[in-house]
Formats: sequence, structure tokens, C-alpha cells
Amino acid sequence: MNLWNETKSILISRSLIWAAYKHVKSNKGNAGIDDLGWEEFELNRSKHLYKLWNRMASGSYFPPPVKEVEIPKKDGKMRKLGIPTIADRIGEQVVKSYLEPRFESIFSENSYGYRPNKNAHQALQEEQQNCWKNDWVIDLDIKGFFDHAKLMLAVGKHVSEKWACMYIERWLNMPIQKISGKLVEKQGRGTPQGGVISPLLANLFLHYAFDNGWRS
Repeated sequence: MNLWNETKSILISRSLIWAAYKHVKSNKGNAGIDDLGWEEFELNRSKHLYKLWNRMASGSYFPPPVKEVEIPKKDGKMRKLGIPTIADRIGEQVVKSYLEPRFESIFSENSYGYRPNKNAHQALQEEQQNCWKNDWVIDLDIKGFFDHAKLMLAVGKHVSEKWACMYIERWLNMPIQKISGKLVEKQGRGTPQGGVISPLLANLFLHYAFDNGWRS
């Protein structure tokens, strides 16, 4: 375990990896394209975590493709989800935990989606209060979602650490393994539903694309 104390070019500590591992494990989840589930991961946990730390802390970590799965929706259609590997989910959680506090400080208090200490019940309570004040409502559904270049402009405004920006770009650009086995590039837009860092990045994009504009 002395190798964990090697000097690395990126300040990602083993404690960050360990905290991210515990968080991801508590959420469970299925295996990614490597078919490595939690039972198998736990058999060589130290090896997997050391490998992840060693690569992330040296800047040599490249995420594997995301495994696409489909789940049924209430309307009979199918929703596509992207399932990263367990190790990659841990890596995403490291960066998410590192950046989330500073992003949270700028987000609107009226934004409730996928945020710490906020939930759908609170959103419904707020909606109920708003219904007493206004006689109109706007219902929006975003299709296609965000452009990578514009998102990275927003990231760069708040993130000075080059390593964090580098890994975010790598996650944005990693291909998707379709159900057929074919690898498909993202073409510079969106991020798979199911990624750990995806909701945080989506909220940052919505902060500038919607919340800021709405307030002005």
C-alpha cells in the first residue's frame, strides 16, 4: 500500500477515491461493458481502486465506452440509459464530489433536479405555493440537450483545474456501445442518462441556458 503515497501530477488523493467508492457502492447499479458486477469487483477491490487512483492521479485515465440499455417508459416507449463501468462511476464521482460544492453555490434555489438535499416533494411544495401566486404554468421538455462546446465554456468559467476539465471532456466524448455491440460517437452533443457526473453537468448547462436567462 506504500504505492498509494507516490507523488502524482494531479492532486487526487486515495481518500477521494475511497469516499467515491463508498458513495457509488451505496447506489449499487449494474455492470458496464466489462460485465464486472459488484461481487466480482469486491473480490479484487484494492487492485481496482489502486489502478483507478494511479491512472487518474497521473492524468492517464481514459474512460471506457458506456454500455447502452433500454428500459420501458409508462407510455410504452423505451428510454435509453448509459451504464458506465463500476470503476468509471467511481472516477466520475471523484470529480463530481470535487466540483459540486462550487457549482451548488451558483445554482438557483428554485432548481430541484438531482441536487443534494433537494427532492421532488420539495419541488411539488414550491409548485403548490406558486400556483397560489400565478395563474399560468410552463411545461418544457428538452430534446437533444446540450452542446459540448458551450458546456465546456460554462465549466471553464468555474473550473480552473485543467485535470478536472480534461476528465470532463473525456467523459463527454467517450463512445456508446449500442445493444448491437456497435460503438457510436456522441457527435459533440449530450451525455448518457445514467452517468454519475451527467446530472451535475446538465444542471450547469441549464443554469446558463435557462435559469439565468429566466431571471433576466
